[in-house]
Amino acid sequence: MFPLENNFKLFGGQLTATTEDVMKHVYPLLTPERQKKINQVVTERCFDISVVLESIYDRGNISAVMRTAEGLGFANFHIIETFEKFKNANRVTQGADKWVEAKKWKTSAEAIAYFKKNKIRICVTSLEASKPLHAIDFSTPLALVLGNEKDGVSKEMLAAADERVIIPMPGFVQSFNISIAGALSLYHIFSDRRQKQGTNADVTPEQQQILKAAYALRTMDSAESILKNKLGL
Repeated sequence: MFPLENNFKLFGGQLTATTEDVMKHVYPLLTPERQKKINQVVTERCFDISVVLESIYDRGNISAVMRTAEGLGFANFHIIETFEKFKNANRVTQGADKWVEAKKWKTSAEAIAYFKKNKIRICVTSLEASKPLHAIDFSTPLALVLGNEKDGVSKEMLAAADERVIIPMPGFVQSFNISIAGALSLYHIFSDRRQKQGTNADVTPEQQQILKAAYALRTMDSAESILKNKLGL
């Protein structure tokens, strides 16, 4: 589910610039090294697999999962914030939050409705599940839901799930830290898609251009001012 559009709202919505505008006036101003990096990244982006964090208490865990997801090319991120207060985190995203498309929800019901409407399968990780993660088909749109540090995913999310899976653990411990569970799950999905489909990426050439423009805007602090001057607004 590619979330970006061809038009970018700048200055709080006062100015609209197209992908073509950004590629003409901003992209050429980036260093050759930065352009090369962006070109490499956009060809490997995956949007069919969404990462969903439900009611995570420790922001450090959110940051860690986000960093792993972005590093593997997964750019759709959903955060269900049912807590009024979060535990402060010493860990940071290392800039990963700048490169993923994060959507926040206040309730699980809202997120579930969105996934169902867009025909995105909901796959939850649960210690009570019997199906191992490697038994799932990752070739079609899917939302991987990782739950709360203490209680796991909510009963509401469990009831809505199309798939309930467990990460096999033959050792004595019964569960992984949320950031570790996220890393193991995402790397498995990444490897599975590459092995069975030849690639983890699912972006079209047109979407790659939109991504290039978006990343150029996020790279250059003066991009909005440049566009305002160039577009005569």
